[in-house]
Amino acid sequence: MPMEIESFRREVLSFYRRQGRTFPWRSTQNPYEIVVSEFMLQQTRTELVQKKYLPFLAAFPNLETLAKAPLSVLLAHWKGLGYNRRALYLKDFARHALTRWEGTIPADPVLLQQCRGIGPYTARAIPTFTYDIPNVFIETNIRRVFLHHFFPGKEGIHDREILPWVEITLDREHPREWYYALMDYGAYLAKEFPNPNRRSKHFLRQAPFEGSQRQLRGRILSALLQAEGALDIETLASRVSLSFEEAQRVLQDLSTEGFVAEEAGAYRIRDH
Repeated sequence: MPMEIESFRREVLSFYRRQGRTFPWRSTQNPYEIVVSEFMLQQTRTELVQKKYLPFLAAFPNLETLAKAPLSVLLAHWKGLGYNRRALYLKDFARHALTRWEGTIPADPVLLQQCRGIGPYTARAIPTFTYDIPNVFIETNIRRVFLHHFFPGKEGIHDREILPWVEITLDREHPREWYYALMDYGAYLAKEFPNPNRRSKHFLRQAPFEGSQRQLRGRILSALLQAEGALDIETLASRVSLSFEEAQRVLQDLSTEGFVAEEAGAYRIRDH
């Protein structure tokens, strides 16, 4: 093994032994529980997921309970995590696993990526964290580590340049623990150094949440969850302080995506 790679591994693992984080999803190898964590962790801080994860599993302890759950109940338990599409996709995943995979979670990334809400990272992370399979993948903390160590001072680095380094440094005997170590080290680097991810070709500055479409969608869904029955657009717009046109546009999007149903001009959370 080249000295550069050996030294890199030692540094990452040494940090992990000293300052590795503990999360409830790291203490389980239950495939369903790991799938839930991976959906929750998409674009969401670990601190927030940690607060919601165990209560969610208490409400939906397995694929069957999640697949059968009314969407309104599911969204109520998801509230606060944001990106509500993930809750809908997670419910779809549970149904898919029960009907197509006989209630199992496959180790094949190709099969997993057939499901909505699962991209290249999640399709490979689920088998690695569940079955300790040495897949090669990248996410924001992993990217940060490799940019910091192997691409100092370079700009516009594409992930395809980083992935070979991820592969050759991968601990194939203990991939689960290795990726935990990389992620924790990457989270540490984010606090100690100017963000190396700014030098990635894939870096996008997150748009402000205030006034965003995501915020408007969340307000409307929250109002519908609290309502005792269906609401017409005018009433709903008034409750969330939007114009009629803004509320109508958001409701059309939510209806197309399967979140809400319309009956005689009134809207409610769709029954799934």
